[in-house]
Amino acid sequence: MKRVVTTLFGFLFLFTAFTTAQDIVTWNFSLEDAGNGEVNIIAKASVQQGWYMYDTKIPDGGPTPTMIEFEKTTGAEAVGEFQSVDKKATVKYDEIFAMKIGIFTNSVTFAQRLRVTDKGNFSVEGNVRAQACNDQTCTPPLPVDFSFGTSALPATVTVAGEASTKENALSLTPAEIQVPGDTAEETVTPDTPAPIKNVDSELLWSPIIEELNALGSDDHADASLWSIFLKGFLWGFAALITPCVWPMIPITVSFFLNRNKKSRKKAIQDATVYGLSIIVIYVTLGLIITAIFGAAALNNIATSPVFNLIFFALLITFAFSFMGAFEMVLPASWTNKMDSKVDTTTGIISLFFMAFTLALVSFSCTGPIIGWLLVDAATQGNFLAPAIGMFGFAFALAIPFTLFAVFPSWLKTLPKSGSWLNSVKVVLGFIVLAVSLKFLSVADLSGGWGILNRDIFLALWIVIFALLGFYLLGKIKLRGDSDLPHVPLARLFLAVLSFAFTVYLVPGMWGAPLKPISSIVPPLSTQDFKLADNPITQVFNDYETGMAYAAQTGKPVLLEFGGHGCVNCHKMDAAVLADERVRELIEDEFVFIVLMVDERTRLPETIEVDESGRTSRLRTVGDKWSYLQRHKFGTQSQPFYVVLDHEGKPLSPSHAYDESVENYVEFLQTGLKNLK
Repeated sequence: MKRVVTTLFGFLFLFTAFTTAQDIVTWNFSLEDAGNGEVNIIAKASVQQGWYMYDTKIPDGGPTPTMIEFEKTTGAEAVGEFQSVDKKATVKYDEIFAMKIGIFTNSVTFAQRLRVTDKGNFSVEGNVRAQACNDQTCTPPLPVDFSFGTSALPATVTVAGEASTKENALSLTPAEIQVPGDTAEETVTPDTPAPIKNVDSELLWSPIIEELNALGSDDHADASLWSIFLKGFLWGFAALITPCVWPMIPITVSFFLNRNKKSRKKAIQDATVYGLSIIVIYVTLGLIITAIFGAAALNNIATSPVFNLIFFALLITFAFSFMGAFEMVLPASWTNKMDSKVDTTTGIISLFFMAFTLALVSFSCTGPIIGWLLVDAATQGNFLAPAIGMFGFAFALAIPFTLFAVFPSWLKTLPKSGSWLNSVKVVLGFIVLAVSLKFLSVADLSGGWGILNRDIFLALWIVIFALLGFYLLGKIKLRGDSDLPHVPLARLFLAVLSFAFTVYLVPGMWGAPLKPISSIVPPLSTQDFKLADNPITQVFNDYETGMAYAAQTGKPVLLEFGGHGCVNCHKMDAAVLADERVRELIEDEFVFIVLMVDERTRLPETIEVDESGRTSRLRTVGDKWSYLQRHKFGTQSQPFYVVLDHEGKPLSPSHAYDESVENYVEFLQTGLKNLK
């Protein structure tokens, strides 16, 4: 019943958010003849009293602008930009975003021009997104669909002529290049006396893989794989002391010894095969998931707002289960089938089925750990990362079964199963509850909703770990816990650590960097209140725009491929790029371009590209930058840094995740030296 109520509440929340967004801003779409074989899509928005919506041009780092997206266009092509046609936006200073932003109230009419190339097959499908706000809250930028066919065309429309097509053809280089600043009016246009018009887009996108290899490889490129292995190894040991796995150790090892009473050597061999079977099962799971989706697809899924919301809900469910709200087990028929396989088979095959039975029985405790590990590994962009993570997890899980079979007398030293195992499960429940917020944060960052900023995230963690400390001291008692007449030394020590961590988090509410956990908490840029903040002032989020600006200024380019959900990217931002030496060097000597491969903003039109004989469709801005990284640099992992000249050629070896400030400064200085 509780699960049903929770599910209904979740659907009610989403439905309320959707209907609220739809009622506050209503749209009316139509087509009008613009002459010369062109039509305008007219989108008239009516805004509820007391609310306002944003302009189509918003400075970087601001809220979601009003935008148009095309899903399908036949017999027509877009011309120019989507913009207001009946009035200008009212510009006001927004204290939350610390910038001047254009807004509309009451009603406003937008237009997007289309050139008709085939009147008989004319078909356009797309949507408009707009975020509406009042003094207290904002709606999500949900899409409002529109579609037009041949019958919707005004009777006076004619097909665009050849001369008109050439005259109004869109250039690959933007007609107006946005430069970061306080307002959207600060732009660099083709009329500016600068080499912007001469930027060769084809040259900028051409592969430089061989040039990068010639400059040498990054010694820290494989650090993420070691990190994934260690995470898997540590989580494997954590899984050992859960109520689902711990009791299985003496039961399983005793079975091996009783099975081979006359031959201790045979018992050791069987236990070794059993341990290897555990490793094979979990590593195979990692390889299968990667083979089905691919490393790039896994990264896209792992940073998807929808996927992260689903995983957040799953982890919340697991956390409540760990804390005793209800029990979660796989269907008994599954484990019964595995048991029957063990009884009817012999030799190595029976041991393999026993290992599979362990995996099924322990699912309610290991499920959230495995899921989190696979998602974390997927964001590394490396094909082997999920398998490496599963190897570390399974290796730690298999060690005790093998060692206790070799030294069975050690079984006597193991603590007996009891209420302490329930306490371990509850502690893991608190930790899973805290980790679940990470996935909600990734969804929030990828979707650009702004509902879980750094302050709120840290406040929730402070409460969670403070409650964990009180639980360890016996001040809070949950279902399944026995009376605690005195506090054991181990629990007291863990309580001290929990309270110490809580105190450590408190300064983060005022902008402290919290470097050890910077990869988990939202970035400092989402903080509402900061006592001191010195970010890099000029950051481009478009490749061609940044390269054009670099050509104009004569500075080399520092290019970063990152992601809203990239754990190591946040670590680098907090530990390296926030360092005063690095920040000053970047601001004084480089044009800094940061491209987010998980940016969900839709492209005006889907782009089809050929990758090794396979057609890939780029639908979002993140798809475009991910393809650029694969195509030009031959890599998929983030963070990825490289220094480029004005033609897109490398000036230094690439740089990956490495929290050494000295190494990063050396990387930047190498690029400057090679440029000169």
